[in-house]
Amino acid sequence: MNAMSSVDTRNVARDSLFLFAQLTFAGQTKTYRVKVRNLSAGGMMAETSEVTASRGDRLEIELRNVGIVKGSVAWAQDNRFGVAFEKDIDPKVVRAPVASTAEVPHYVRQTSAAATFSDNERRIRKL
Repeated sequence: MNAMSSVDTRNVARDSLFLFAQLTFAGQTKTYRVKVRNLSAGGMMAETSEVTASRGDRLEIELRNVGIVKGSVAWAQDNRFGVAFEKDIDPKVVRAPVASTAEVPHYVRQTSAAATFSDNERRIRKL
């Protein structure tokens, strides 16, 4: 039998990203700012030097566009730790830009047929 690390056996799709979130441990009022390093429907990896997390710690984390999500620390190593959410989320919603009520200027609106960088580069060369 081949011994595999827990990292090798995880088959859940994760989005690598870099954003900040607010975390509060159960039974505490202090809020900590954490960096979200990757995110999946069922959990995330966070990093902070403000506090040490321990496996089993219950917490709430406020994620952009989703709100407060409850979970627990699944693993902890140095200043990084994994959080298992109580309920699945849609990680694409967290990655989406924050909604605004302000009118978006026409020059920053995304078109339905957005050009890729290479398409723009070819157009410039032709000019």
